[in-house]
Amino acid sequence: MIDKRRTRVLFVHPTIAPFIESDLNFLRKNFDVKVVDVGFAKKDFSGKVGVLWRLARGALWSDISFAWFAERHAKWMVRFSRMLGKPSLVVVGGYEVAKAPEIGHGSLLDPSKAKMVKYIMEKATKVLPVDESLKEAAIKDLGVRGGNIQTVHTGHDSDKFKASGAKERMVLTVGVVNKITIKRKGLDVFVKAAGQLKDVKFVLVGSSSDNTIDELRSNAPPNVEFVGGVPHDQLARYYQRAKVYCQLSMYEGLPNALCEAMLCECVPVGTKVAGIPTAMGDTGFYAPVGDPKGAADAIRQALGSDKGKAARARIMSEFSVEKREKAIIEIVEKLLA
Repeated sequence: MIDKRRTRVLFVHPTIAPFIESDLNFLRKNFDVKVVDVGFAKKDFSGKVGVLWRLARGALWSDISFAWFAERHAKWMVRFSRMLGKPSLVVVGGYEVAKAPEIGHGSLLDPSKAKMVKYIMEKATKVLPVDESLKEAAIKDLGVRGGNIQTVHTGHDSDKFKASGAKERMVLTVGVVNKITIKRKGLDVFVKAAGQLKDVKFVLVGSSSDNTIDELRSNAPPNVEFVGGVPHDQLARYYQRAKVYCQLSMYEGLPNALCEAMLCECVPVGTKVAGIPTAMGDTGFYAPVGDPKGAADAIRQALGSDKGKAARARIMSEFSVEKREKAIIEIVEKLLA
């Protein structure tokens, strides 16, 4: 057995999203952790010598390195770790192995990025996609063998996200609004479905990074409310109010908002795309991709169902923080044994 408290982990990340912070917290609980935040260098990483120096020093200091997302920071982390003969772990969230030209989404649309992602996935000691569909995509579209790839689902906090108060006759979706996500997240389908259920309140929570939201608003019926961006720690109140949560995406990894909503006993409505059925199982209702009428039919069924408690139970059982922590700690210990 390794001495966990003496084990040194280099943790590399480009942002501090809640699911990344969750991993950092349990790694800190178990190991000695040094963090390298490369977020400020994402646009011009090649020119940030200081970042490369911090990654090199971190790899030298650590026993094992851990990165979120198979991007440039992970390439250099893996390269330095290999030079030093040390193991590396890289988490794949979805975009890195996506190839959806119809909506302009995915690293694999750029040949140079595809080459980089392939290097990371072949040279990292372990690659940890959050859904099995991402492993399948990497093997199919990148030609990697996949022997070092192990799916580990994200984990979600059932104490933070739980039902509270009476449910409203309300349908919710959460996502940043821009020219890519309007199709990728099915936000246009969500708004069009609202037009077929005019006695139901539809709410879209999410900030806008361009003028796409103006297009959505101009085509939206009166029963659609656009809330704008909401801090993550305030999202639970929206989930708690909503009877139904929609994930009408064309492409996904394993949607965090969907899992959080299910913990709050929202009845899920989703497409059978990538990690959406992984999360939902048989606790919700499915709609065809890009089909507002099909979405409205599924939402109508969800509004009349009592599957909310089953949805929460599924996430608690299959996608808990504790389950992810246990899996990753076991991987680290095995690699260092």
